[in-house]
Amino acid sequence: MKKISFSNRIMIPKHTSRRAREWFEEHKINVLDWPAQSPDINVIEHLWGTRKKKLQAYKNPPKGVWELWERVAVEWGKITAEDCQKLIESMPRRIEAVIKAKGGQTKY
Repeated sequence: MKKISFSNRIMIPKHTSRRAREWFEEHKINVLDWPAQSPDINVIEHLWGTRKKKLQAYKNPPKGVWELWERVAVEWGKITAEDCQKLIESMPRRIEAVIKAKGGQTKY
């Protein structure tokens, strides 16, 4: 498979400074044009979704915000480098799915 170099930075004019765009250009980082209404293919959203499922699996609901915070910290700490690597490696498939769906909904 051909390696693809990209950043998943959202390059929407109102969210991107000229300085940031110039920095990417100077460092030869290819950045995707990402329309504001495109499906969310940001892998961090998937990571948050897996943590949410872990939190919902607790037998009893948290007694308060501090207990919830502690649980979030515990579950976030269980994320492995392998988990992150799998998500990073999924990006080409995610992008292909969005292109195939012409910007519509995907399984991601």
